[in-house]
Amino acid sequence: QVQLVESGGGLVQPGDSLRLSCTASARNSDRHAMAWFRQSPGKEREFVAAIPWPTGYPAYGDSVKGRFAISRDNAKNAVYLQMNSVKPDDTAIYYCAYGLRLIRSSLYSEEHYAYWGQGTQVTVSS
Repeated sequence: QVQLVESGGGLVQPGDSLRLSCTASARNSDRHAMAWFRQSPGKEREFVAAIPWPTGYPAYGDSVKGRFAISRDNAKNAVYLQMNSVKPDDTAIYYCAYGLRLIRSSLYSEEHYAYWGQGTQVTVSS
């Protein structure tokens, strides 16, 4: 069982930056991936970014490419989402997710992640 705790959400203005953090409770030596998804009212959950472990490069959703960056600190069992040049459309609840033994094509789909955090609200408004 893996528990995930997100932090760092809040209210920001368009063009600002924000960093989200997610810490996993259990260290897992198996190949896995940690990811961020988001959901706005009335919309389906959307893939934002994922980063595999121990090898592999990050994956990003089209709407955030070039603006957001995902990274991880293996010593802290944590993953981060650096959000730059935020837009009102980025307003959503952001969820951290954890999936075991994912192949690259599976990184983008929420059904492949077994563990989820409670979410953190990000609101972009002037």
